[in-house]
Amino acid sequence: MTRTPGPDTRAAWAELLATARRSVADGLVTGTSGNVSVRVDDPALGTLVLVTPTGVPYGELGPDDLVAVDPAGRQVLGTLRPTSELPLHLAVHRDRPEARAVVHTHAVHATAASLLVDEIPPVHYVTALFGGPVRVAPYALYGSEALAEAVRTALTDRTACLLAHHGTLTLGPDLPTAYDRTTQLDWLCRVWLTAAALPDRAPRVLSPDELAEAARALSGYGQPPGGTAD
Repeated sequence: MTRTPGPDTRAAWAELLATARRSVADGLVTGTSGNVSVRVDDPALGTLVLVTPTGVPYGELGPDDLVAVDPAGRQVLGTLRPTSELPLHLAVHRDRPEARAVVHTHAVHATAASLLVDEIPPVHYVTALFGGPVRVAPYALYGSEALAEAVRTALTDRTACLLAHHGTLTLGPDLPTAYDRTTQLDWLCRVWLTAAALPDRAPRVLSPDELAEAARALSGYGQPPGGTAD
């Protein structure tokens, strides 16, 4: 029996592809590195995790290349093999039910920072977007369960982490939020790298109280739903 995704699932796939292509355009990935996933509830097929396939340039993918697995990792839709980082994405989706989107990149500044420290200090208030200082998950081979477990630990009470010698991972309730956190994270790492490069000077950091205050302010940032502010 042929399995046919519903219109909402197809729309989610289109948004996933747009996000993946944007990561290339923004210089956060090179070639076929990095990957994106989004969790959807399909009326006919149940809960699905849509993921980018392995080894295929994003510009070559179209509507008919949809790849989806169930929460256990069994492929439900598509003929292309899912990303090699499938264990990483599934671990986040299982561990963080509030996160429906995951973005993994090889962003240059963030990857460089992952080689130097175990945690990115709170040098800017955008750190509050991630729930606090961003941890660096210890190195493990890409695509391995060991890497998935290291990332799960690094993400405790956080919405982002770095992967040592590897890149970034961010999560969010939707793809725009997860992607915005990725770009903000790489920018934060660039700021820290720039400040830390000065000899005999240590970058100043924000206190926990200052971060908490920023988190409260950021929670109401932007336009209110359904209209604009007075």
